[in-house]
Amino acid sequence: MTRDESEQPSRAPAPAPAPAPAPAPAPLTEQQAERMLAHMNEVIRAGEEMRKLRAEMIKALVHLGWTQDRIARLTDMTQPAVSKQVAKYKKGDPPPPMDLSLDQPDIPWLEGRLWGLAEEIAEAFDEPAHCAGYVNALTRGKKRFTPQNVDELRRLVEEDLRRHRVELPGSYRSAYDKISRGLDVPTGATIATSASARRALARQLQRAHLQDDH
Repeated sequence: MTRDESEQPSRAPAPAPAPAPAPAPAPLTEQQAERMLAHMNEVIRAGEEMRKLRAEMIKALVHLGWTQDRIARLTDMTQPAVSKQVAKYKKGDPPPPMDLSLDQPDIPWLEGRLWGLAEEIAEAFDEPAHCAGYVNALTRGKKRFTPQNVDELRRLVEEDLRRHRVELPGSYRSAYDKISRGLDVPTGATIATSASARRALARQLQRAHLQDDH
């Protein structure tokens, strides 16, 4: 070894290459985002529709002569909140309040009655009713009120009525017959209130009437 070589400093070994960074998680796919937002939108929409529907109910009850105190107790609202709703209703020239009679001819109303009847049947027995799965899908927003889905729900309800004709009160079959006649021969009647609100109100009204017959 020459003198020049011996005087040169020793070289450190080259550092090992750094490990490659772990791949970043895949971003949310469009399909995943669509499903998530669809569910959120359903919840938001349902909440907004129920608020509007409650306001319509308050108008109808005021029109029927119910006191604000009584309405506040039943709606679990404060009396000032009810007064505010009533003040909105009385401003200007308001449209007539929603009709709360059970027998009305428009399609959304009849669909809501069918929905309420199916719910009562689904909850009436320990074993699953034929219509139970459809009821659950409608309630969770998994199915829409298309003509095809309504026809299928009618078929399932009719099967449950046939299967449980002894256990169920006659009012169930009577309600179904009236609903079916209305859906088979629609009048073309339309109401200014949204279809979803009409269905929701008819659903609850039908259930209340059936429960009175138990």
